[in-house]
Amino acid sequence: MAGHSQFKNIMHRKGRVDAVRSKMFGKLAREITVAAKLGLPDPAMNARLRAAIIAARAENVPKDNIERAIKKASGADAESYDEIRYEGYGPGGAAIIVEAQTDNRNRTASDVRSAFTKSGGSLAETGAVSFMFDHVGVVEFEAKVADADTMLEAAIEAGADDVRSSEDGHEIVCAQDAYGEVSKALEARFGEPRRTALVWKAQNTIEVDDETGEKLLRLVEVIEDQDDVQNVFVNFSLSEALMEKLAG
Repeated sequence: MAGHSQFKNIMHRKGRVDAVRSKMFGKLAREITVAAKLGLPDPAMNARLRAAIIAARAENVPKDNIERAIKKASGADAESYDEIRYEGYGPGGAAIIVEAQTDNRNRTASDVRSAFTKSGGSLAETGAVSFMFDHVGVVEFEAKVADADTMLEAAIEAGADDVRSSEDGHEIVCAQDAYGEVSKALEARFGEPRRTALVWKAQNTIEVDDETGEKLLRLVEVIEDQDDVQNVFVNFSLSEALMEKLAG
């Protein structure tokens, strides 16, 4: 959810922990408010709101903050946010999709374009790279909740399209229009997932060398640092050596 990227943990370890945490809380609260305003304020009846709350809990957002964000959606002074998708390229030709929520389209477009250009990337037209991604629902559970066969069977019964199980956990992928039903069915059987979201999943991942990887990581970090940016999705992977170096 908010601020999501597969490199988030590395970025958090690189410093500015308190600042990053504060900004993350703000983005998570905004997503909760937007989700509650677009649908029912009941997470049991609103898959997007449920996903936003799970994401907030995963980042240890206080319960009071979550409840306040939900109530804010029904208030007369609730802000109105537009949801915008930006697409672009990073060093090495990597494809990047950015999801933002904004009350000022011109400001956000300027900020996102600046984030791309200052870090060696370029903003492109909508649709320029999204064809390389699938917009799907993802539900993740810890490995301990079930063995691979049990999870596969449950996912098929729930209507999912794919399951990947490893010692790190279970990742269940489903069609966008089946997301609500699949996530609800799996949660009823295995309990609250560690993550559930609609994501842009790259159809193919490109490998980049370590120098390009560091440039791309800096680009993603600069983009995610923008106040209006909620999620960043990419089609590149970093080498294990570089991941260890940056995490250490």
